[in-house]
Amino acid sequence: MIFKDLGIIPSLLKAIEEQKYTDPTPIQIGAIPPLLEGRDFLGCARTGTGKTAAFAIPILQQLSKKEHNPEAFNRIQALVLAPTRELAIQIGESFTTYGQYLEIRTGVIYGGITPKRHIKVLKREPHILIATPGRLLDLFEQGYVDLSQVEMLVLDEADRMLDLGMVKDVKSILSKLPKKRQNMLFSATMPDEVMKLVHTILKNPVSIKVKSTPVKKPKIKQVLYYVDEPDKTSLLLHLLKETSFESVLVFVRTKKKADKVSKAINQQNIRSKAIHGDKNQSERLKALEFFKNKEARVLVATDVAARGIDIDRLSHVINMDIPSVAENYIHRIGRTGRAGLSGTAISFCSNQEIPYLKAIEKLQHQKISVEKDNPYPLMHLIIKENRKSH
Repeated sequence: MIFKDLGIIPSLLKAIEEQKYTDPTPIQIGAIPPLLEGRDFLGCARTGTGKTAAFAIPILQQLSKKEHNPEAFNRIQALVLAPTRELAIQIGESFTTYGQYLEIRTGVIYGGITPKRHIKVLKREPHILIATPGRLLDLFEQGYVDLSQVEMLVLDEADRMLDLGMVKDVKSILSKLPKKRQNMLFSATMPDEVMKLVHTILKNPVSIKVKSTPVKKPKIKQVLYYVDEPDKTSLLLHLLKETSFESVLVFVRTKKKADKVSKAINQQNIRSKAIHGDKNQSERLKALEFFKNKEARVLVATDVAARGIDIDRLSHVINMDIPSVAENYIHRIGRTGRAGLSGTAISFCSNQEIPYLKAIEKLQHQKISVEKDNPYPLMHLIIKENRKSH
């Protein structure tokens, strides 16, 4: 089966093809057709199974039918709730990527930054809003968010929302939405609390459960540097001075950071390019071509922008930010060490990222070796409390 068989419109198919996606995943095959019909949906699937596209593509397609009516887009019509800032950003980038040939605006709001930035986002009147529950509720109570026209709701990673104590905020948001709407709930696991939400929210849903593919232990040298967040760029520049770092893919969490890090690398006379969701397709392809042709030694990317990248003879992957989802780490480091060649994956870990590190080590059933020769060591005692050095 190919994406065209799922009833997807040409403008979306074009964006999908440009990401070099050929065959839909099981969750996409199971979700897209009923979602296009307006059915409620329950998906049990882990990150890395293609679930974001499974709900983003149908939402974009349904909203595209209203493009002829300008008045249809004066309110938020699709709301996606995500448990973390990182996931919200990634989902937003996915909507932007798939919807690049549609006149549909997407906004992302989350905690941890000044509300003024998100008020500006809301003033642009996004048709699709991706949000963490707490920040959305704050802005709603201040009168900046109108949820009266929401027609489609997505709860992504519902089990993580419950783990993080967000259930009260989620229920409060649900009470403010129109009763008549299409609902989609995705969760890696289905504990009792999630099932309670399912029975409360979903009406006669189509249910799909995707079995997880066993994670193979990567045959790649993995190295860890404990470093304070402000010192990460200095550590990266220090490592890039080594001649063995021939071709380096650097992963960062945000689009803004990708540009900032790439600029810092270029200032050291090391050719670098950045790719992320704010770059158009031609800019991404040009940057990737520079990197593949060795005209740029370093490529700085966000997770979403780096999907589909296949580079021969990639010597190093550097996780400048530890991914909050453990499976993403496996996907990242798998870009190096291909075709029997050796590869090295280096990760920078701050105090705040130690829980993410533990989840990664648990997933791959191995500790990552700590590099002792570190010019920017993290000295806090939390390291000793959480983990023994190697």
